[in-house]
Amino acid sequence: MPDLAIILPSLLNGLTTGALYALVALGLTLIYGVLHIINFAHGALLMIGLYAVYFLNARFGIDPYVALLIVPPALFALGYALQRGIITRAGHGRDENILLVTLGLSIVIENLALFAFRSDTRTVDTPYSFEIVEVLGAFLPLPKVVAFFGALVTAALLWGLMAKTDLGRAIRALAKERKGAKLVGINTEHVYAMSFGLGVGCLGVAACLLLPSYYVTPQVGHGFVLIAFTIVVLGGMGSFVGALVGGLIIGVVEALGGLFLGESLGQIGIFLIFILVLIFRPTGLLGHKV
Repeated sequence: MPDLAIILPSLLNGLTTGALYALVALGLTLIYGVLHIINFAHGALLMIGLYAVYFLNARFGIDPYVALLIVPPALFALGYALQRGIITRAGHGRDENILLVTLGLSIVIENLALFAFRSDTRTVDTPYSFEIVEVLGAFLPLPKVVAFFGALVTAALLWGLMAKTDLGRAIRALAKERKGAKLVGINTEHVYAMSFGLGVGCLGVAACLLLPSYYVTPQVGHGFVLIAFTIVVLGGMGSFVGALVGGLIIGVVEALGGLFLGESLGQIGIFLIFILVLIFRPTGLLGHKV
């Protein structure tokens, strides 16, 4: 059995990875909480963010962390435009139509990326990509430590926006009662689009924090979106705190599963948790019955 000297680094590594998973899941749970749909295009939009960070670095020498000033706002605008220009119009107010539209968007975006960029794996090379820092006696990659704190800061900012601003109050009102929100004068179409844009903007932040230690291909979003769905169910559909807690739990489970079972079997624990939550607590850890 591995001793503490091996378990502690795996645990800390799982927390850093889990924070990024949580950031991807936060966008997904925000979109679900307001629009009450599962966004099947979430992984494809994350892939767009990763390619944007890559090309900003490759063509213009912009550091991935500096790209935080560019990519998240750009993805927010893309998400807003997709919701107002395509999803709302093609969905005709029916949730099942919207699900199919997001699935179609995912297929189109991924195949366009495959046509334009082939299936080549692309990475960025930064001076700190292989830097190591010591945390509680364990040595962790610097980009993962930065990503951990960046994800926590982003989650805190999103919580503050939801709790303290007029937009956040409008989003929460619309999530609870659509007709009531419209009756009190809330521009529901605008708030829907803002919610979708914020959810996609979270993917832009995740892309900037990921790429110094990760890679991008046209199919890179598949693995993340599957785990993000699991986190949303684990934490509770529509719960921001649940998404953060669920992401950290899933990251730790994946890391320890890989340590004890081997890398190829490390994700078994994730989907075992998914099944157990569906059986014994379908509302999730912090979810509520409707």
